[in-house]
Amino acid sequence: MEKILLTQDAAQLANEYISAKVVGQTSRADCQHIVMATLAKVDVLASWNFKHIVNLDKIRGYNGINYKLGHNMIEIRTPKEIINDDNDII
Repeated sequence: MEKILLTQDAAQLANEYISAKVVGQTSRADCQHIVMATLAKVDVLASWNFKHIVNLDKIRGYNGINYKLGHNMIEIRTPKEIINDDNDII
């Protein structure tokens, strides 16, 4: 397990998502979650949050900002999508 902290760079990227209207101000914590996973270069971010995270339009928005600013694209899926029938993580 690796502990990831919210850095100034992460907070700034979260602000970029909000400024681009990917999500609104009330979704800052969701943005920070995505930013921290993006900057840590995780393989996949798993979430059940369909409104602000696992949402195709939002994912495209986050990745559009990431691409524009030179960050890696992030893969976002539901936990169900990354666990196989034997309950093993794929």
